[in-house]
Amino acid sequence: MEGISPLLLAISVVAFTSLAAIAFKVVNWVWLRPKKYEKYLNERGYHANPYRLLRGDILEYAAMGEENRLKQIKASDNVSFHALPYIHSIIKKHGKKAFIWFGPTPSIQMTDPEHIREIMSKPNVFHKMHPDPLADTILGGLLSSEDPKWSRDRRIMSPAFHLEKLKTMLPAIQQTCDEMIKKWEMLVLETGSAEFDVFPNLQDLSGDVISRTAFGSNYKEGRRIFILQKEQIDLFHQLLKFVIIPGWRYLPLKANKRMNTVCKEIHTLLRGIISKRQKSMEMGEVGNDDLLGILLKSNSVEIKENGIGMDIEEVIKECKLFYFAGSETTSNLVVWTLIMLSMHPEWQARAREEVVQAFGSRTPDFDGLNHLKIVTMVLQEVLRLYPPVPLFTRSLPKDAELGKIVLPGGIIIAVPVILLHHDPDIWGKDSLEFRPERFSEGVSSATKGKYSYIPFGGGPRVCIGQNFAMVEAKLALTMILQRFQFQLSPSYVHAPFPIVTLQPQYGAPLVVHQL
Repeated sequence: MEGISPLLLAISVVAFTSLAAIAFKVVNWVWLRPKKYEKYLNERGYHANPYRLLRGDILEYAAMGEENRLKQIKASDNVSFHALPYIHSIIKKHGKKAFIWFGPTPSIQMTDPEHIREIMSKPNVFHKMHPDPLADTILGGLLSSEDPKWSRDRRIMSPAFHLEKLKTMLPAIQQTCDEMIKKWEMLVLETGSAEFDVFPNLQDLSGDVISRTAFGSNYKEGRRIFILQKEQIDLFHQLLKFVIIPGWRYLPLKANKRMNTVCKEIHTLLRGIISKRQKSMEMGEVGNDDLLGILLKSNSVEIKENGIGMDIEEVIKECKLFYFAGSETTSNLVVWTLIMLSMHPEWQARAREEVVQAFGSRTPDFDGLNHLKIVTMVLQEVLRLYPPVPLFTRSLPKDAELGKIVLPGGIIIAVPVILLHHDPDIWGKDSLEFRPERFSEGVSSATKGKYSYIPFGGGPRVCIGQNFAMVEAKLALTMILQRFQFQLSPSYVHAPFPIVTLQPQYGAPLVVHQL
């Protein structure tokens, strides 16, 4: 029998070595490394359910979420338990230093305001999640970029959200609010009152506002993008159960195919709008003080001063973020405010009295909106009880200090904002109650530290559009209070649930009365 050739032997050794290396990496990923994490975190006071091979807590997390999603709760119940049931149960079981297993990766649930302050003030240490299936598929831009790109893009974007620029956009917001008000007036015309779901109207309102303020004369094209993004969110929820599968976006699923089609259409529409605007600016046309115009001007300055700015693909991503963040945040804030004021008519009356004293029946102006103390208190309390984003995450690429301990690289840190906002240790025994008066002396007096109230995030990465959202919400609420009184419909079902953002999943049917 002839011996094995040296070449074949070498190939066999290489193949065996490669397979052994791959096998070790797999075993390390699904078992050895998670067990090291578990031991390390346990020794430092963090506790969780025992690690289970590969799946961790994912199945229980999803099952409890689905079970609670179908439930109705009372307005006096803990919203955080309904919105984030598994996280709530783990913290209740293991205490505030708890973590869950997102597959083989531990996710520490961070509820200590001082630690949250440190996390949010060090974005170069505590990074955005990558890959993030939602941000990567639907959004992008500032939401997911990191230093130094984030620093550059934030600098380019900032001029679009200065208060002076927001003043110039107020007429577009007023026009959109007025159109919605007229629709409501037609609904109540015959009998003086009508019962209808206000949430779709408010979603359309915020979409129309962002269309007008972002693209000005291209409003109709912008409206189409808003509709497509709403479809993207629905498709993402259909695909959510597949996101733990590597390469899930390439599976031959109907929802995946439609998602790709929608993404391409949005991209094509935005590219067309941006290209047209760039050409008009090159020709010296003026009157482009909408978000896109300001962004392009700021980008041009950045290129002249520093030699590099955003390319058209990056501008497209920022425009997609305009839409999602601008429409979702404001529509949710206003709808929860109407629901809360329906449940608490005494605060509705107080807010209306302040509005009438300030403006009578005339259209609210920018300076007047900034002096509405009661309306501001109401909105701040709604943001506490129903924060638009109930949870955000950060990743730790390498070992880093947090407080007095060193956390290992590779883990996830989750900040359950809604649990923080409902914590009786921070807000007192009435933490679940709607009490706008807690903000009567401002946010800093209402909280035990700046980072116990973070509806728009905090630190260097605080939401760039928070002033825009608050101006739009104040104006919409003020114009509604001027013309209507409202109460909950008997068909209203209280079921706040995170559908990307925290929404009333069965809508907001109200009985609306003309004043």
